[in-house]
Amino acid sequence: MKFLCPFFLAVLFFTLPFIAPSLDAAPNATIFYVATNGADTNPGTLASPWRTIQHAANTLAPGDTVYVRGGVYNERVRVNVSGTNGGGFITFAAYPSETPIIDGTGIKVPADWNALIEIFDQSYLRVDGFEIRNYKTKKLDRVPIGILVRGAGEHIELLNNRVHHIKTRVKQVEGGDAHGIAVFGTRAPESYRDIVIDGNEVYALKLGSSEALVVNGNIEFFSITNNVVHDNNNIGIVAIGFEGVAPDDAYDQARDGVMADNLVYNIDSSTNPAYQGESSADCLYVDGGTRIVVERNIAHHCNFGVELASEHLDRATSYITLRNNFFYKNTEPGISIGGYDKQRGRTENCIIVNNTLYDNDTRAQGSGELQLQYDTRTNIIRNNIFYAGAQGLFIGNWSKKNTGNVVNNNLYFTAQGGGEWQWKNKAYSNFSAYQAATGNDANSLFNLDPLFVNLLTPDLHLQTTSPAIDAGANLSEVGSVDWDGDARTQGAAMDIGADEGQ
Repeated sequence: MKFLCPFFLAVLFFTLPFIAPSLDAAPNATIFYVATNGADTNPGTLASPWRTIQHAANTLAPGDTVYVRGGVYNERVRVNVSGTNGGGFITFAAYPSETPIIDGTGIKVPADWNALIEIFDQSYLRVDGFEIRNYKTKKLDRVPIGILVRGAGEHIELLNNRVHHIKTRVKQVEGGDAHGIAVFGTRAPESYRDIVIDGNEVYALKLGSSEALVVNGNIEFFSITNNVVHDNNNIGIVAIGFEGVAPDDAYDQARDGVMADNLVYNIDSSTNPAYQGESSADCLYVDGGTRIVVERNIAHHCNFGVELASEHLDRATSYITLRNNFFYKNTEPGISIGGYDKQRGRTENCIIVNNTLYDNDTRAQGSGELQLQYDTRTNIIRNNIFYAGAQGLFIGNWSKKNTGNVVNNNLYFTAQGGGEWQWKNKAYSNFSAYQAATGNDANSLFNLDPLFVNLLTPDLHLQTTSPAIDAGANLSEVGSVDWDGDARTQGAAMDIGADEGQ
């Protein structure tokens, strides 16, 4: 693989009961409680709570909920129970207005993958509202993880958790890995399916050659939404295939999912020992996945804004729809597709529409706002705004293995005037010459300022006089709403970019 400060809420023991939400509870479900002043020999009531989360993880039945009171729990939790379709979810939740903290300080990381919360081969589970922190190792081939789901099952929900300071301190290229939240489908044909990862914050991680938030292997029907991932030293959010995680290649691929409404920033591998100074960490990444929609995200101040690629020879990232996203101020390209060298796989049949890119490739390394690397086939790139920075490079394309890609209805602008396009390893500094030589962008706009609301913040919404308004092609692939959730096509035609101007 390519690889907010800690918060403590004092424990307050209230004597007044509260009414618990139903949360898919079965008619005979029970509510239990855990608190730092409890005992596992207690009945688990509000007045006499259990002491450890692990006791709850050994005890609960379908439909049950355990509310964990605020405070620090210095334990690793392996969930040994499952909910059921008929009986309902088992829910591990923070007690209202309190924050339970699972803290790994002083807990040794054993060999292989190990997490502060582990779910193996279980189903119908919900984990909601925990802070998970401080799990670290200096030893080779030991992988600390905040939350790990592995095996096969269905209906896992990871909601509103804060995962931070999970770290590998291995200072060499090989043997150092860590994850914040990881879901691995390790069986076949049985998958892990119907996965919801929503509203989490994942930050301050030292990841080695691994990723902050990942779904990998035999994973299907997943939703990664409304998360904030930031200030980590490798990839932010990724869906992966073809790494041998599942035992059968036919199933070893994250698929049929959504990555939407996430905020990802400050993702940089340049000081990560696994990368020896290379700036190659993505805010968002699909590596070998298929049939995934990536929409309404903001990705900024990373190395790559988003990458759709396959790292494995003769394998493809395919049928990804990338739409209505903002990408800005990334050190390398805003969008990159294709393998990073000739020993990698390909990107094919992907749709890249109505994204807004501003001042990416800030290190001016020749990737541009949009980068086509090795082996890109039959991808559609339309209705995007490419606002280049001082370098003025709109498209970087060093590989001649570029077949059937459609590029049209885009808007190109740089404040310096002019600009450059690279296509099949040939550079063009004149827009008309580029159009004539490549057949690209016959209906695109050039040298018209899209008039963003504010370049300093930046706010990449369109002013009411923007030339991007009503200038795009009406494409069904864009979906029904823009970045803000406003209806698409409010005028004579669809606007170019992620914002449908009002």
